[in-house]
Amino acid sequence: MTIKVGVIGTGQIAQKHLRQWRDIAEVEDVAVVAVCDLDQAARDKAAKEFGIADTYADFRDLIAREDVTAVDVCLHNNLHAPVSIAAMEAGKHVYCEKPIAGSYLDGVAMIEASKRTGKMLHIQLDTVFKPEVQAGKRLLEGGALGDLYHARVTCYRRRGRPFVDGYGTERFVQKQQSGGGALYDMGIYYIAQMLYLLGNPKVERVVGRTFQKTGMDAERAAKSGYDVEELGMGFVNLAGGIALDVVVSWAIHLGPFAGSYLVGNKGGIQLEPFSFHETRCDLDLDATVNLGAMEGRRHLMDPNAWAYDSSQQHWAAALQGKVPLLPTAELALNTMLIQQGIYLSEARGCELSAEDVIAASESTAVEL
Repeated sequence: MTIKVGVIGTGQIAQKHLRQWRDIAEVEDVAVVAVCDLDQAARDKAAKEFGIADTYADFRDLIAREDVTAVDVCLHNNLHAPVSIAAMEAGKHVYCEKPIAGSYLDGVAMIEASKRTGKMLHIQLDTVFKPEVQAGKRLLEGGALGDLYHARVTCYRRRGRPFVDGYGTERFVQKQQSGGGALYDMGIYYIAQMLYLLGNPKVERVVGRTFQKTGMDAERAAKSGYDVEELGMGFVNLAGGIALDVVVSWAIHLGPFAGSYLVGNKGGIQLEPFSFHETRCDLDLDATVNLGAMEGRRHLMDPNAWAYDSSQQHWAAALQGKVPLLPTAELALNTMLIQQGIYLSEARGCELSAEDVIAASESTAVEL
């Protein structure tokens, strides 16, 4: 029987989701049967383009449908919690765009709703499913890195701020709508990716800084209400003695950063481009890896390998009961703790414990 999905929101990110759902529907018994948006023209356009029968202005009408098993929440960050919680309480499984919410407190409320209702909550963390992460996980599980002690997360745009640099809407750079800037928009992908490799360890302490310094078009700046960071950085002490540092840029006067990496006492991996480093027989070895061969073999050997090719394919497989759902909600929540720790450290000018950050977290949820 076909699993029916409703998509809430038809904006920029929803268009990507809808294209992926269309591709998935060609090979799996999962189909989008309804879309919802306050903008009638936008929802009608999406319905026509993707051949979707039903449209709604109010998400409550969509989640009231008994034939809809799950919803895909494609809204701005501060709308994630109220819509996702309402959907789970209405008996729907929820796939939600990153970040989990606009604040740690709201993310906790979403996970508690998932546990309370018994409904799955999956956060869009596509970087977790990249081949280099799967390769890194194999090396880690095989003990090739030994005792882990240091990781670095980097992500880079030279000038790629939403709206003020030419794409997206003003809401991406307004804290009231988005909750944060570069750390929320980009940083979540790479912090969560690293936490996944590390086994999602407990955050102990965080210190950080944020900046908005790079010049921008004056007219766009005035119109945007830009009040989030374009550069965020932090240093995080994780359980097990692991030191994690983070640098995330929407805009900076530098060339590309070196990629994220993870090291232990026996070896290390760099994620992009993927490489493995170790010392053997007193020789320092720098190895490249044939990721294509790994992926090809995985797909030949495992009939459910496709379920780990992307976040959305993983969700489709989990809805069908073909694979257990990875703990993306917990990864996204731990990532949020680090992000909010950086923001709070900037505001207070000091290092903070995880307990300090949690105690200070407030809801930023906006009701539709």
